[in-house]
Amino acid sequence: MGILDGKRILVTGVLTDSSIAFHVARVAQEQGATVILTGFGRLSLVERIAKRLPDPPPVLELDVKSSEQLDSLAERVRAHVSGLDGVVHSIGNAPQDAMGGNFLNTSWEDVAAALHVSTYSLKSLTMAALPLMGAGGSVVGFDFDAAVAWPGYDWMGVAKAGLEACARYLARDLGEQRIRVNLVASGPVRTMAAKSIPGFERFEPIWGQRAPLGWDISDAGPAARACVALLSDWFPATTGEIIHVDGGVHAVGA
Repeated sequence: MGILDGKRILVTGVLTDSSIAFHVARVAQEQGATVILTGFGRLSLVERIAKRLPDPPPVLELDVKSSEQLDSLAERVRAHVSGLDGVVHSIGNAPQDAMGGNFLNTSWEDVAAALHVSTYSLKSLTMAALPLMGAGGSVVGFDFDAAVAWPGYDWMGVAKAGLEACARYLARDLGEQRIRVNLVASGPVRTMAAKSIPGFERFEPIWGQRAPLGWDISDAGPAARACVALLSDWFPATTGEIIHVDGGVHAVGA
């Protein structure tokens, strides 16, 4: 038996098989869950990647900036499962001008785009899925520790700080319905999304040196397993929390 036996989980953010979300979907299936994926843009690519999972799941189109697609999400999910027990938010994007050392000169338009996709989407995705979720449901999002300013991360760092606050307010307002909202703050993982962050390669040689437990930048498994644990019933009284899965870097100084 797996810790997600009988659970129905919606996973966003799968783009390649190096995506953290892909590994979440894989581990969730291995732990007994029925998984549904969403994709944006290159949907045919997501469909091909989905076939690499143990049990290829359906893929639904979802642009979190589209009210129409958000409003129809519950109905489209119901075509495959009767409800949801968990939602994984693995969505983040910012225009290139919002990262890479341009913090002081980034336009509001680019900042707004980063906040819409990377921060507000946690709330909009959760509300779109809410009609399918019952008591004991779990929403898990992915974070990159926003307690400090990272080189080159700039407005995406601000968006992640907003994501952390958003998760806390969702946890407050959905607690009465027994729905938990938590974040996993992963250390850097070499994904396609990470490669789009200017200066990301600067993390690679130092993270493993600073992490008390060490850190493998090519291994999304630890973050995926933490996410699956939070989706399970093993954390029934945990909400509004940020679980650091970074080898311990957040806890030590330089």
